[in-house]
Amino acid sequence: MRRHTLVAVLLAGMMLVAGCGTYPADPQGTLEKVRGGTLRVGASPNGDWVRISGQDTSGTEAVQGSEAELVRQFAQTLGADVEWTIGTEQVLAEELKHGGLDLVIGGLDDKTPWSTHAGLTLPYGESRDGRESLHKHIMLVPMGENAFLLELDTFLKSAAAQA
Repeated sequence: MRRHTLVAVLLAGMMLVAGCGTYPADPQGTLEKVRGGTLRVGASPNGDWVRISGQDTSGTEAVQGSEAELVRQFAQTLGADVEWTIGTEQVLAEELKHGGLDLVIGGLDDKTPWSTHAGLTLPYGESRDGRESLHKHIMLVPMGENAFLLELDTFLKSAAAQA
């Protein structure tokens, strides 16, 4: 009898695990769409983090700065092209919330007011402003897109360790 109970418990456990799918998951499939495709990034100018430097040869605004470089490196790991959208934090956070962007950068910190609209990466860098206040820098991703967030967090942690 004990053997039958053990087998039943193991089968029930296997069925539960099989029904769970992969974890973490992206309800909107962000990571799957971006991998080998296009990473849609909103960039809000903010000092050395994000600079807009006129137009590049394709006629679009060239996005530069430390966060722009991180985004390019991240996209490369996914085999993705980067499509930039320039705007204010508010406009970009709304666009992210409604599915028009995959990522928002702009020298944002972990005290961002957009945390109700978006998922936040783990802090990947720190800076101090003119008043010596500490800022822990993050990026914004679509709310609930946890596989994409984990992939980006892993990349940012690795990039920070190499710096």
